[in-house]
Amino acid sequence: MAAVTLRSCRRGLSHVISNGGPAALSSNFSGGDRRHKSTVQYASRPDLPKLAYRRVKGKSPGVVFLPGYGSNMNGQKAESLEEFCRSLGHSCLRFDYTGHGASDGVLSEGTIGTWKKDVLFVLDELTEGPQILVGSSIGGWLMLLAAIARPEKTAALVGISTAADHIVTAFNALPLETRKEFEEKGEWTVPTKHSEESHYKFSMDFLREAENHRVLQSPIPITCPVRLIHGLKDEDVPWHISMQVAERILSPDVDVILRRHGQHRMSEKDDIKLMVYTVDDLIDKLTTSV
Repeated sequence: MAAVTLRSCRRGLSHVISNGGPAALSSNFSGGDRRHKSTVQYASRPDLPKLAYRRVKGKSPGVVFLPGYGSNMNGQKAESLEEFCRSLGHSCLRFDYTGHGASDGVLSEGTIGTWKKDVLFVLDELTEGPQILVGSSIGGWLMLLAAIARPEKTAALVGISTAADHIVTAFNALPLETRKEFEEKGEWTVPTKHSEESHYKFSMDFLREAENHRVLQSPIPITCPVRLIHGLKDEDVPWHISMQVAERILSPDVDVILRRHGQHRMSEKDDIKLMVYTVDDLIDKLTTSV
């Protein structure tokens, strides 16, 4: 198994500065500059909902952003990554899963399997060559599933508050009587600060289907570079999940980066800078090692 390394928040800073990327230190990469934002496009799929996406064409490796549950491609992290990739001339793609944002479909009818298919479609049809996958929360889980299914399309992984297996393990950790109550109701109601309704609802069918996609029960057959960023103040997905992922991934190149005051969304200015620096370091690593 790969050794786990705890890196500091200065990772990638010297490279950004030495390559004239001081734009990465400006507000451009923390949600400031929208002058050149990409336009929304739609990908049609036979017998499946259309997917909305934004794409910037450029050099390889490209970057693909995978948002969290109930989120979309217009968040600060996604937009900051696009601006950064544009400044370097690398391709970038962000999109909405089925039932999210501007894509077709109904959120409550989606499953982990549904969104995994979305990610694989995007990799197969909308990108060229290997990609750096950046996954936030449940997007970090989908990132792992995609890397296992498409190793040839995966250059590196960056997980942010990675929620691998979390919805399943959290439900299974409830007291037996509590689980039975939710099972009788047919759905699990989870309090959250990230929804207008102040909660998420997951059907028992959703949870049963998610069981099929668990990755932490055995070694994870991923061999590309992996960076896992997590906040110690994350109240939604415990940081130790990123440690578990790191311990199980077979790659010899795995770093865990812990933010002392980081919360689940990791959307503060310094959080976004760290994400950008991490992606920049990987691009440098991948392009100079060829």
